[in-house]
Order: sequence, then structure tokens, then C-alpha cells
Amino acid sequence: MPNWIDVVGTLAATLTTLSFVPQAWRTWRTRDVAGLSVGMYATFALGVALWLVYGVLLGAWPIIIANAITLALALMILGMRLRYRGGAPQRR
Repeated sequence: MPNWIDVVGTLAATLTTLSFVPQAWRTWRTRDVAGLSVGMYATFALGVALWLVYGVLLGAWPIIIANAITLALALMILGMRLRYRGGAPQRR
């Protein structure tokens, strides 16, 4: 019999992490960061990092894995936002 708490946690972690992938992929592909808020992504990354610490303290693998992946994606987007500032880099 499955542990329904872990099933719900794993499903929630999977869906919220997967929901972030399209934005990360689009940003990586286009380098267009004009509409992204540095403040929002910095706050979001801090929150995800705290969720990751929380998961580690609990030993809750769904929380750990999902937040490690989401943190990596959020930091990638934040880094690109800081690097490219106003939009996509100019092509020559």
C-alpha cells in the first residue's frame, strides 16, 4: 500500500518543477529577459533555497529533488537576466 503523503508530495513536487521548465527553456533559447523581474527571481530563488534546506532537514526526497532542480533553473534564469539586462543579445 502506497504512502499517500509521499504520493501527494511527489506529485506536487513534480508538477511545480515541470511548470517552471517552459520558462527556463524559452529564456535559455531566446536569451530574451526583458519581461523578467530581478526582484521576483531573487526572492523566488531564496524561497526555493529555503524549501531545499527544509527538505534536507526533514530528509524528504520529493522536496529535496524538486527544489534542487527548480533552484538550478531559477538561478540560471536570474543569471541570464542579470547578464542580458534589457532583452535578447544583439545578433551580428
